Amino acid sequence: MTDTTSNQMWGGRFAAGPDAIMEAINASIGFDKRMAAQDIAGSRAHAAMLAATGVISDSDATVIREGLLTVLSEIEAGTFAYSNALEDIHMNVEARLKEIIGAPAGRLHTGRSRNDQVATDFKLWVRDQLDAAETGLLALIRALLAQAEAGAAWVMPGFTHLQTAQPVTWGHHMMAYVEMFGRDLSRVRDARVRMNECPLGAAALAGTSFAIDREMTAEALAFDRPAANSLDAVSDRDFALEFLGAASISAMHLSRMAEELVIWSSAQFRFVTLSDRFSTGSSIMPQKKNPDAAELIRAKVGRIFGANTALMMVMKGLPLAYSKDMQEDKEQVFDAADNWMLALAAMEGMVRDMNANRDSLAAAAGSGFSTATDLADWLVRVLGLPFRDAHHITGSLVAVAEQRGCDLPELGLSDMQAVHPDITKDVFGVLGVENSVNSRISYGGTAPSQVRAQIERWKAKL
Repeated sequence: MTDTTSNQMWGGRFAAGPDAIMEAINASIGFDKRMAAQDIAGSRAHAAMLAATGVISDSDATVIREGLLTVLSEIEAGTFAYSNALEDIHMNVEARLKEIIGAPAGRLHTGRSRNDQVATDFKLWVRDQLDAAETGLLALIRALLAQAEAGAAWVMPGFTHLQTAQPVTWGHHMMAYVEMFGRDLSRVRDARVRMNECPLGAAALAGTSFAIDREMTAEALAFDRPAANSLDAVSDRDFALEFLGAASISAMHLSRMAEELVIWSSAQFRFVTLSDRFSTGSSIMPQKKNPDAAELIRAKVGRIFGANTALMMVMKGLPLAYSKDMQEDKEQVFDAADNWMLALAAMEGMVRDMNANRDSLAAAAGSGFSTATDLADWLVRVLGLPFRDAHHITGSLVAVAEQRGCDLPELGLSDMQAVHPDITKDVFGVLGVENSVNSRISYGGTAPSQVRAQIERWKAKL
């Protein structure tokens, strides 16, 4: 088959024939150029180590390290000319280095391979993203703590099945998200510790015969230690999968909170007012104030989950050590990182700016027979009834209140005694929502005293 026939099959995009197709599928420079700073940092550390161990001369190492800084300055200034023909960021940097310093550039790759080089670059990049995620999570947790502290005693309805269940406090609800994002924070920190081993020096897969010092390069790049097995070092992408796993769980938490903000800011709830900075209007309905930031955060989880699944599928069938399939690891992680960081920043801004509508929260807290459980608990505690009997009696009283079109605290004592004669007027002391939340003093409960204790615990942790 001629190139002309091949071109017709593949379409006009590949007018140069099969070679262009191979270049297009093989090149990664379009996305891995994001790792330029990490690639140059790794190369500078490697050059310094090669000189310290006598593998290359001090003068060559100095020229290489200075030349790499020149390359980095060009990249940062936007004047660097990337080439698809050079495939990836590593070859692009090395080629430009040779143009700048000449023959010594050829000594830089001594004792390493693109396999350990890319693993090192990618680890450095993911580590930077874990640090950025930690910063974003800490900011969000602090914003939630500020909301919780302001409304530690503000009553609101607690829900199960999105039905009114029992009264809680605004502070308690905010602290629930502090706990969620606190677990995200612990996962980020935990993943960072586990991934902080340096692949550099593992070479292609078997190590190198040069007398290199892997401890030196690991320390220079702020790794805790060198990776202990050269086969694993070049083929491991667990660190990227852990990053995506942590991102996926955190994005799910962000999506849950975003869903609540969408509901709470609606005209039917009016629990919160979102700031204009994180809302948009309608092109046709002038009264609308849409919670678009929350809705977009809610959607981001699909992209992040998808990246996690995609990379798992790439890695699941690969034999040791390196395979070209692993070039498909980065775009998924880059996209997930971008969207996770954006979602964290947007949620932090929404939480910091939003106003809780205390009156609406309080009005809703007393609806839906929210103190029914308090009544049942009183029957057990004061009258000594088995809980199942108390549950049945309370259900009967709820039915009476429904027929009367009122809530439980508005029933008369005679109405209650008609269902159970031993009920006394003391029962009304537990039926108000304020009384209800103040009584929930068990550790982790919604009583304002407990909420404030948890806020102080988190302040101390941070």
